[in-house]
Amino acid sequence: MGLDGIVPPGVVTGANLLKLMEYCRDNKVALPAFNCTSTSTINAVLQAARDINSPVIIQFSNGGAAFLAGKGIKNTNEKASVLGSIAGAQHVRLMAKHYNVPVVLHSDHCAKKLLPWFDGMLEADEEYFKANGEPLFSSHMLDLSEEYDEENIATCVKYFKRMSAINLWLEMEIGITGGEEDGVDNTSVKAEALYTTSEQVHKVYSALSEIGPMFSIAAAFGNVHGVYKAGNVVLSPHLLGNHQKYIKEKINSNLDKPAFLVMHGGSGSTEAEIREAVNNGVIKMNIDTDTQWAYWEGVKNFYKKNEGYLQGQVGNPDGEDKPNKKFYDPRVWIRAGEESMMKRAHESFKNLNGENVLGDAWPKA
Repeated sequence: MGLDGIVPPGVVTGANLLKLMEYCRDNKVALPAFNCTSTSTINAVLQAARDINSPVIIQFSNGGAAFLAGKGIKNTNEKASVLGSIAGAQHVRLMAKHYNVPVVLHSDHCAKKLLPWFDGMLEADEEYFKANGEPLFSSHMLDLSEEYDEENIATCVKYFKRMSAINLWLEMEIGITGGEEDGVDNTSVKAEALYTTSEQVHKVYSALSEIGPMFSIAAAFGNVHGVYKAGNVVLSPHLLGNHQKYIKEKINSNLDKPAFLVMHGGSGSTEAEIREAVNNGVIKMNIDTDTQWAYWEGVKNFYKKNEGYLQGQVGNPDGEDKPNKKFYDPRVWIRAGEESMMKRAHESFKNLNGENVLGDAWPKA
């Protein structure tokens, strides 16, 4: 077992990405997809993946990408989000091969109102493809789940045709993930709307499979973005198995899990719920809320531990004239955040059956 000789280190695209997703599906592994907002969080995820010897997904949300570009750039017509996504992608491309792990480079939820952001990234992908024979990103997500199914699927088909020409993977969502994320508020959605039907999933599969195999479907099964008290969210990962069975019968497939499925709103889910989802064909799970908290907690704990040395540039418990630079240097407390985030990231890898996926034969960095 392992990925040595199957996929290379660095950003994976096209045929290599398909091999990676097939390996995950067939071996009941899901890749954690971490939302990153800075080179610091990117580097933390890359190190976490290297240290646990597994591939990883790094993704940028619209707001996270705009932040990465810098708050000094206005986001008129999604300019900052496009620039931040490209800048983040270039950083990942440079560093991933040096961390020696396969990385899926992805953009997160793109609602209808954010399509100019999607278009800008696609243009960058096409330009990169002309020069390098592969797209800048590995994949992108269209989230048109707020629209009627017909419009959602038709728009995905239109974009997937363009994406397939340059070997890009498409992730789409049908059904609604509850909660609120990046400006999309579904907190008032009725509970029954949080469960996608097998018929809906099959419609998507049928439409997109006519174009190519490189797509995944985020089907809602009670998922909610954010963290909620236990018992407030009722997940039904068994529904994913029903979707697979329905598609298998409809297309007379030899595969028990013909569809690549994605889990959103995974923060706060139990390990058993996550494992059942993975067993039913989930090959990717989004993680954001829990790693945001972990990063902050690392900084918070650093401050509490060293509070007496962080009240001024000079003067601390060791003496009135003692300097404090080694405590307030951003490299120190930012690193504390990174280390805490990496520790939490490792929990996600393990919950997703994603520890040592590269295998013992994988060359060490």
